[in-house]
Amino acid sequence: MRNFFDTQLSELHKQLIEMGALCEKAINLVSSALHERDSEAYKVMAEMEIEIDQMERDIETFCLKLLLKQQPVARDLRQISAALKMITDMERIGDQAADISEIISCDGFKPSGEDLGIGKMASATGKMVTDSIDAYVSRDISKAQEVIDYDDRVDKLFEKIKKQLIELISQDSSTGEYALDLLMIAKYFERIGDHAVNIAEWVKFSVTGVHEGGID
Repeated sequence: MRNFFDTQLSELHKQLIEMGALCEKAINLVSSALHERDSEAYKVMAEMEIEIDQMERDIETFCLKLLLKQQPVARDLRQISAALKMITDMERIGDQAADISEIISCDGFKPSGEDLGIGKMASATGKMVTDSIDAYVSRDISKAQEVIDYDDRVDKLFEKIKKQLIELISQDSSTGEYALDLLMIAKYFERIGDHAVNIAEWVKFSVTGVHEGGID
């Protein structure tokens, strides 16, 4: 019976890896779309968002079956409950990536100049998502803490971009609409980083049984 349950937990880990990889792919897609000004990326991202939503439902169902049909010990319960929390954050990551692609696809999005470091934010948040999932699979609380600490870099990038956008508008008011679009995109990436922190917090909980907090 225990061997079967361990196999089921391994399957859960596999599904989480796949969902995490899809979230990373979504971030890479919108980052590339922003860099290349690809307004058609929204169509691909819309399909990807549907797939992420379906994966959340499938993993949730799988976790609930494990809880109902098996007799998990405390450590197993922590892993399953952490997985249930993590998929919620991953689903929101997918939503926010879709929101970014929607902004890029709008007719009113008329880029002028550089992205003011948003590309760096995209790379940083993508790394946070990947590392948080890796930390869960390897049960590595040190790596999870690295993700949490790395969020400071994303927050600093956001503050820097916000100041640059304010300066951009003050120098040329005609850039106002574009600047607001970029600010929204930067905020979505900042939120993606926050959700990666949440995932990392649940990784630590799955190992230690202690949850130190996060965002809603």
